[in-house]
Amino acid sequence: MWQQPTPVAWVLAAMLAFSITLTPAVSTAGEVPASVGPQGFLIWETPRNLPELAFEDKKGKALTLADFHDKVVLLNIWATWCAPCREEMPTLDALQAQLGGEQFEVVALSIDHAGRGVVEKFYREISIKHLRMYIDPSTLAAATLGIEGVPTTLLLDREGREIGRLVGATEWDSQAMVDLLTRTIAKVPD
Repeated sequence: MWQQPTPVAWVLAAMLAFSITLTPAVSTAGEVPASVGPQGFLIWETPRNLPELAFEDKKGKALTLADFHDKVVLLNIWATWCAPCREEMPTLDALQAQLGGEQFEVVALSIDHAGRGVVEKFYREISIKHLRMYIDPSTLAAATLGIEGVPTTLLLDREGREIGRLVGATEWDSQAMVDLLTRTIAKVPD
């Protein structure tokens, strides 16, 4: 049975997330980004195909990234035990409220081992109102996507290809991020 992490576990998780934030990010293939956007957001010169990723929505419906085809997606990999994740979730919620719709969605994918219940409780605790709930019951999303720590966020084009990546927490509703994402949404598909 899952238990609430101890204060020591919270500190260790925060230290790990902080150290990951300070690590210069490159792709798993050693690719150097074409440009660096706001708050260290790496923008790839060539869109990168992603492996198949299966997850579930709040009701347990099976989904893949293909279900978001024709939308720009901000895929945030996070967990309730991750202190920086907890801090950035309200900004992801605000971003979804501002830009979310037919052309864009924030997909906040929880990798919590405890599953849906702990995520539902977390959403209630911090008043998440605009983000849909997505859960990775396999807990393989991070390994599948080559993610070494949480939070990590991937920006996907309308074809489901990775066009950007940010390792660590950020203020997603900052004007610089909103501007970057608005420009990305406005691009005519290839």
